[in-house]
Amino acid sequence: MSVAHHSNATPLIEVDHLAVSFTTPNGGVVEAVRDVSFKLHKGKTLGIVGESGSGKSQTALSIMGLLPPNGFVNGSARYDGRDLLGMPAAELNRIRGDRVAMIFQDPMTALNPFLTIERQMTEVLQLHRKMSRKQAFERAVQMCEAVRIADARRRIKMYPHEFSGGMLQRVMIAMALLCEPDVLIADEPTTALDVTVQAQIIELLRDLQRDLGTAIILITHDMGVVASLCDDVMVMYGGRTMEYGSAQQIFEQPTHPYTIGLLDALPHLDDDCDTPLRAIAGNPPSGGAAVPGCAFAPRCTQAQAHCGEVRPELLAFNRADETLRLRACHVPIIELQSATRVGSAV
Repeated sequence: MSVAHHSNATPLIEVDHLAVSFTTPNGGVVEAVRDVSFKLHKGKTLGIVGESGSGKSQTALSIMGLLPPNGFVNGSARYDGRDLLGMPAAELNRIRGDRVAMIFQDPMTALNPFLTIERQMTEVLQLHRKMSRKQAFERAVQMCEAVRIADARRRIKMYPHEFSGGMLQRVMIAMALLCEPDVLIADEPTTALDVTVQAQIIELLRDLQRDLGTAIILITHDMGVVASLCDDVMVMYGGRTMEYGSAQQIFEQPTHPYTIGLLDALPHLDDDCDTPLRAIAGNPPSGGAAVPGCAFAPRCTQAQAHCGEVRPELLAFNRADETLRLRACHVPIIELQSATRVGSAV
């Protein structure tokens, strides 16, 4: 079903029944994303969470039209009422990097090692804003200063390998925000950064969102980052949505065994130093493996006999605050909460 949002405003991004698959060299088909829907409004942040291989990044790359040649997408992804999927390349290029921008997971592979940071940034402005090289340079310096890169006028003339990981991530954010996009897709923006730099990046995104009204899709496996930044959360597993709701609801009243497992695996402030972390047993399904029932059933401590045979629908239910929630699970919420210890994440 389509995801409804608590706001009546027109969403900037509206994704309906998105499916992503890949053909393999032996002629097989791998399904990476199955029937994913969500909406994103101006100035809001949607967190897409889940373990590696859950379909988070493929969801984002399909929206941006960046799938490899063996990738195929179905469904719709509308930006400002226009479907990005199947849009002619020339038209998509006018939107991509301008109105909808993306911060990639690994800045060292996303940036061209043979071009200075300045050249890579000014190209964007010359293409989308028709600026002169001098105007583009000044704007690039201004944006680097906005993301708190010290001595930006000098450092912008350096090459990617001359920057630390944290500084490169700031460069990527600056590049993505050059044209003041309506939507920013951030794919694991704090991966491999130390906690101090992580906190600075999160604060930076929050400040830029407040100043520019940018809507953000934050893709991560870090529930702490989600708690710090997101308004709504979509929990994915095996290419499907397991649970959807506001960040407050997800953290205070998770209703899916997978969400509960993710939160319970976090260290808690009231734990003793020798308290072992509570890991989710087993491993995620291999990419695109066909599962007749719930993909999480083999790892779920609350799984019932039919969970592995019948796929649960993503259904809406209302809590006391009457805000729409979605979950795909056969286990009744009351049974689940009485059987599981739910920990707070922040």
